[in-house]
Amino acid sequence: MKEDPLYKNRKVITIGVVSELTGLSERQIRYYEERKLIFPERTERGNRKYSFSDVERLIDIANKRDEGVRTYEIRQEMLKNKKKEDDAKIRNQMLRGQINARFGVQNPKGKN
Repeated sequence: MKEDPLYKNRKVITIGVVSELTGLSERQIRYYEERKLIFPERTERGNRKYSFSDVERLIDIANKRDEGVRTYEIRQEMLKNKKKEDDAKIRNQMLRGQINARFGVQNPKGKN
């Protein structure tokens, strides 16, 4: 059975379970959401749902907070890392386009 590499990103965990897994209180978890450090999905009834990636991020946030790092600094670091990831994706797309153009490849794998 092949595992979906994105299983870690599926939002299926309730805040109570996340609290147990991380050792954080539900109040702390909601605070980190308010500070835009974590982004749970909401069910139709408004319940928060988290992923395993969110749990890992919360543990990382808690460790940084224990070291004295402010939430603002954590947020700035997250934004900086996101920009690096976005820049790398754009750079890879441009390189793929240049390689395809050089070797005359038209619409690889049905992409536009």
